[in-house]
Amino acid sequence: MATKRTYQQYCGLASGLDVVGERWTLLIVRELLMGPARYSDLLANLPGLGTNLLAERLKFLVGKGVIEQVDVRGTGAQLAYALTPVGEELRPVILGLARWGMEFVGELRAEDAVRPQWGFLAVEAMLDQRRASDLTESYEFQVDDEVFHIAVADGRASAVKGAAVEPVMRAKTDAATFVQIGGGRLTPLMAMVTGRLVLEGDMDAVVRCCELLGLETGAPASR
Repeated sequence: MATKRTYQQYCGLASGLDVVGERWTLLIVRELLMGPARYSDLLANLPGLGTNLLAERLKFLVGKGVIEQVDVRGTGAQLAYALTPVGEELRPVILGLARWGMEFVGELRAEDAVRPQWGFLAVEAMLDQRRASDLTESYEFQVDDEVFHIAVADGRASAVKGAAVEPVMRAKTDAATFVQIGGGRLTPLMAMVTGRLVLEGDMDAVVRCCELLGLETGAPASR
């Protein structure tokens, strides 16, 4: 760790980048924002990251107190990595960066990896609390084999893992389509017309959900 590169600037931003600015580091944190993950899970969900580099990044983040090893089952037989309270403070930073990055999502290339669980963080990043309804309701999403939902109550919205109880809207799609809708390259309407998105439920609720996520419901986005 003593030989790790540093910006050598007496500044909060530079000091933060000294910790999370290396390639792959923020993507490791992204995976752990969804919950503890084993080494093998991280390796599988970060294609292109070699095992030696992953081990190096994890060791460094543990040393900085950003992540820690946890005993998932309480038996000592299955250790995983999880964010510490310090690491959890990166959530709004990463969600903000993910929301900002949606502007630059291009066409899906053959070499691009896409995972359905990333849709959960995408929804969390896209939530606009100013547009949360006063109603108590939930909207459920099935992205490939992952299921999560948005719960709205008391004028606040939150992304929740797992199925909803009596959702007023259900959406079913694949991970690539979900990212393209979130990035504004495809509207929900056009995704439905082409059979890439199935929506069920009250149409007023669909509109409320789209507004909450900042999605255009009509003609395809210009970009």
